[in-house]
Amino acid sequence: MHKTPLAAVKERFGSKAELLGALAKLTTPELWIDRVNEHKGFERVSNAKLLRLHAILSEVKEKFGSRAKLIDSILELERRTKDQGLKSRLEKHPTPRLLDLYRASARRSARAKSAPARPKPAKLARSRKAQAKARQAKPA
Repeated sequence: MHKTPLAAVKERFGSKAELLGALAKLTTPELWIDRVNEHKGFERVSNAKLLRLHAILSEVKEKFGSRAKLIDSILELERRTKDQGLKSRLEKHPTPRLLDLYRASARRSARAKSAPARPKPAKLARSRKAQAKARQAKPA
């Protein structure tokens, strides 16, 4: 049976304050872009969102170490390591969105590796004259 977010917080952390303390350790500049409202803070965020955020930041820290390495991994999977424009755009994305992009890219690249390669169709000449020349040039 699925637990409520409050039950999950109490089971894993004891209280919401301890969850916020654990999140504070993870929300460093290397893992997190601080876009939280200064007046409200994390105290008003729902338990479900806080649990998801803790899980995401923990996974990123464990797998990659920092947002920069996560961004580099995304660029490698997409085969766009030299694309500085894409890199600068990705640096503006929040960490949860970057992790989603990484997972999608990983699935796409795995599918591409496992799928059989399709032969490329022969290019046809654009004009009828060029097509006729190409037919005459081919040995029969």
